[in-house]
Amino acid sequence: MNSSENSRKSNLFIILCSIFLTNAVLAEIIGVKIFSAEKTLGLNPVNWNFFDTYILDFNLTAGAVIWPVVFITTDIINEYFGKKGVRKISFLTAGLVAYAFLVISFVTWLTPADFWLDVNATTPTGESFNISYAFNTIFRQGLGIILGSLTAFLLGQLIDVYVFQKLRAITGEKKIWLRATGSTFVSQFIDSFVVLGIAFYIFGNWSLSQVLAVGIINYLYKFTVALALTPLLYVAHGMIDRYLGKNLSEQMMEEASEDKSFI
Repeated sequence: MNSSENSRKSNLFIILCSIFLTNAVLAEIIGVKIFSAEKTLGLNPVNWNFFDTYILDFNLTAGAVIWPVVFITTDIINEYFGKKGVRKISFLTAGLVAYAFLVISFVTWLTPADFWLDVNATTPTGESFNISYAFNTIFRQGLGIILGSLTAFLLGQLIDVYVFQKLRAITGEKKIWLRATGSTFVSQFIDSFVVLGIAFYIFGNWSLSQVLAVGIINYLYKFTVALALTPLLYVAHGMIDRYLGKNLSEQMMEEASEDKSFI
């Protein structure tokens, strides 16, 4: 393999990992916000009754909005760089997410400057406002949420790459949609319930019915959006194949399927 081909492979891995890492870290940070999907679209809450005791609406974590980008990027990395590539970026991302939470936890304990509190002491409508309290409340997530999130992320990624490669062994280079959606179907089922179970059932005060109900909604959203975005996989494949060239692209996918990637 010549230097030009090595450069293209390295550039592709860097770009894909940058997209993956940026969206994964962002999703973890913004995940503290829970939003109403119905009200955002101008609709009334559905008020579904789950398990006869829990009223459920389409309330989702803001991090779920960009998680489908992580799913798609995972499958593309898996396609061209195999299990080694996905595992490397997954563990690196988990480490950087943990680092981000440590830094955020540290800065929330810093004493705020008086002038900063004063200039932000009121809202535009004249109501009293404590910006330091708001900052700390938004960014200081509990240990349970952090542990649940990181555990779910790593489990989801490792299961995704395993199922993807198993399906690839059956389908070969064809049926990208099948291995992509199949791996997402399994991995995000685990991810959706593990994070809620650890964060809000083991460390929190949610009932098991609440965990199951909210987990179902989160899972349905993630899988539905991932399925809807499947055509982007084919677009991405086309762009990458043109960038790499047919021969290099086929060589990389063959090496990835045999776990012989250079990564």
